Amino acid sequence: MITRRDFLTGTAQATAATAAALSLTQTGLASNEDKQQPLAIIDTHQHLWDLKKFNLPWLADQEGVLKESHTPDTYHEHIKGTNITKSVYMEVDVAVEQQVQEAEYVIELCKAGKTPTVAAVISGRPAEETFGKYISQFKDNPFIKGVRQVLFPQKIGLCLEPTFVKNMKLLGELGLSFDLCMRATRISDGYKLAQQCPDTQFILDHCGNADPHAFGELAKRGDVQATHQAEPWKKDLAQIAKCENVVCKISGIVARAPEKDWKPEHLAPIVNFCLDEFGPDRVVFGSDWPVCRLRASLKEWVDALLQIIAERPRDQQEKLLYSNAQQIYTLES
Repeated sequence: MITRRDFLTGTAQATAATAAALSLTQTGLASNEDKQQPLAIIDTHQHLWDLKKFNLPWLADQEGVLKESHTPDTYHEHIKGTNITKSVYMEVDVAVEQQVQEAEYVIELCKAGKTPTVAAVISGRPAEETFGKYISQFKDNPFIKGVRQVLFPQKIGLCLEPTFVKNMKLLGELGLSFDLCMRATRISDGYKLAQQCPDTQFILDHCGNADPHAFGELAKRGDVQATHQAEPWKKDLAQIAKCENVVCKISGIVARAPEKDWKPEHLAPIVNFCLDEFGPDRVVFGSDWPVCRLRASLKEWVDALLQIIAERPRDQQEKLLYSNAQQIYTLES
């Protein structure tokens, strides 16, 4: 994990092939065919769960596709045609007693090098005094890049309590990040936390959990009650974007798209607002697979995003899809 200073001053890295293609484009020497070469993609939000190995208590309230096992083999099938070349595993809220087992599982997956999974964000409970001992066992592991605890079901303000804040500062000292997965109406808590921990890298999941039904055509239709209002979300998103130690993950929102006949235009207001507020250097892509399958295949989600960003400069597209993640997660080329 890089330091905040490294993040702010470093040059984003890409694979040799992607960098070469980009260089040709910038110098005006690339052919039309070169300019149309698809960009490589790093998926920074890959879930995997094998229900024969792990207990996910939250699945008890779920139905359909999420109640199945989702393994590296099935992920490999679902990324066909997407140009995803690497992925970062995201914790899946296993039973607390299996947290270390989950971490060891994904470390071995990364070590094996037989799948796109090259790094991981693991589960943790930063509000607990035992967190420091727990996370320190992974401090020198090259595959562990950060921690997440989904804050949805937790009490309001948990992330601002003294022990939580202390452990966020510890993550910064260890060079690890923390993913902020919180309701759209609680982004302001994330802002306050990030301000108190300027040397810790935070990653705001799922565009701050924005709901497409609060924007544009869907808001006008009003056939589905949005989980929040657009303007407060914009205000809070713009505020947290001012924190240089916060990155926005363009992920998750497709799972909240209309059940039938959703279009890229339904997601575009959220994506474009996030990209504009955070700027080209502090945004990354995440599939949120298999949760995205509640509405779309992984390829459909990638294709929709590519359509949304098609008019943006190619170097900005490349940063969003690949090189920002390469740098932020310090991934090998």
